[in-house]
Amino acid sequence: MDSLLLILFAYLYGSVLFGEHIAKYKGIDIRAVGSGNVGATNVGRALGKKYAVAVFLLDFSKGLLTMFLARLYFGLDSWTAFFVGLASLLGHMYPIFHGFKGGKGVATAFGTLTAVSPLIAVLCIAFWGLLFKWKSVVSIASLSASALSLVLLLLTGYPPKTLLMALIMLLLILYRHRDNIRRLMEGTELSFRQ
Repeated sequence: MDSLLLILFAYLYGSVLFGEHIAKYKGIDIRAVGSGNVGATNVGRALGKKYAVAVFLLDFSKGLLTMFLARLYFGLDSWTAFFVGLASLLGHMYPIFHGFKGGKGVATAFGTLTAVSPLIAVLCIAFWGLLFKWKSVVSIASLSASALSLVLLLLTGYPPKTLLMALIMLLLILYRHRDNIRRLMEGTELSFRQ
């Protein structure tokens, strides 16, 4: 397998915004509903829980499939794996098929994390669930679990390229959540209790 082709595939697959396509199929412009985001949370608000789960799993597959292939053919501690992880996330956030206006990347990043370390991914998703049950705010749970993933990768001794990839992914996720962070600081962030 050619590394450049895999990186390109990771970006192009990441660029498929499943949330937007599913909502459009159901007759809804997802960008005109709720937060305007194309991810599972906003799809869930517009279409219901089963569609949110479907979008999450499809976005999750962007990171899982591509990093699995990178790890299988090139090894985890390779520049190919490094760029594949970033390409899938950047594809989702800045998709070429949708005017470079995409989602916030949490599901795709967790797909990548699962291919890197299933155990750490399970721990982070469990942590996400506990925080969401406590606060009912998706952004708090998502940002906290994303930060925890980097800490756990560091503590368990993953290779430097993997840690650098995870750090860049976390910074990208924080940047894409900048409006959520501002609303959290102002106390105006939406919760599922509202």
